[in-house]
Amino acid sequence: MTTVNPAILAELAPDGVLRAAINFGNPVLAQRGADGEPQGVSVALAKALAEELGVTLEMRTFDAAGKVFAALEDNAWTVAFLAIEPVREAQIHFSAPYVLIEGTYLVHQDAPFQQVEQLDQPGLRLAVGEGAAYDLFLSRTLQHATLERAGTSAGAVDLFIGANLDAAAGVRQPLEKIAAADCRYRVLDGAFTSIRQAMAVPKRCDNAAVFVSDFIERCLRQDFVRAALLATGQTDVSAKR
Repeated sequence: MTTVNPAILAELAPDGVLRAAINFGNPVLAQRGADGEPQGVSVALAKALAEELGVTLEMRTFDAAGKVFAALEDNAWTVAFLAIEPVREAQIHFSAPYVLIEGTYLVHQDAPFQQVEQLDQPGLRLAVGEGAAYDLFLSRTLQHATLERAGTSAGAVDLFIGANLDAAAGVRQPLEKIAAADCRYRVLDGAFTSIRQAMAVPKRCDNAAVFVSDFIERCLRQDFVRAALLATGQTDVSAKR
């Protein structure tokens, strides 16, 4: 068994417990299993990391990425699974991305929009989950359309439907499930951004950041990430190689 540097353990699991933030707001990465327990690629990576460190895993669950990021101030976790975003990098060390996910729009079936670029027009109102990667990206890049924020990504779809907004921004896969179940809606083919999902540790954890980056690179080389995605039915997601 490989001995882990005590400095890394002191940062990631100072009391012998690795506290991992699991975000159910992105169902591509984490879901509740039939038994109610967390599952998904984020969970698989957290379990593998805890095993490699030789510590106990405690999963702390959230329903939105923005809430995961906010919980950093309370020291609620020492490792998380978040999209790489400049706004977050001031407080977080990110590994290389291990999954690439498209951010796109859910629109009304009879809407005139065919391309994501058409949604940035004066007067258009777009629903988005507050603090999500696509909220941060669109806040930085939209020039004309207005963002209407809900507490979670699922709430953004409810807001889009309930307030009859022009579109809901989000991760392609869950939006496509909604469109497949309700013919009143459809998902645009293009993407306004490629969301780079990575493992994250607090900025103070310099030793852990190097270790976690190496851990992710090894998981990618060994096809661990791809296998974890397939195991939970995520067949149309790109594992970064």
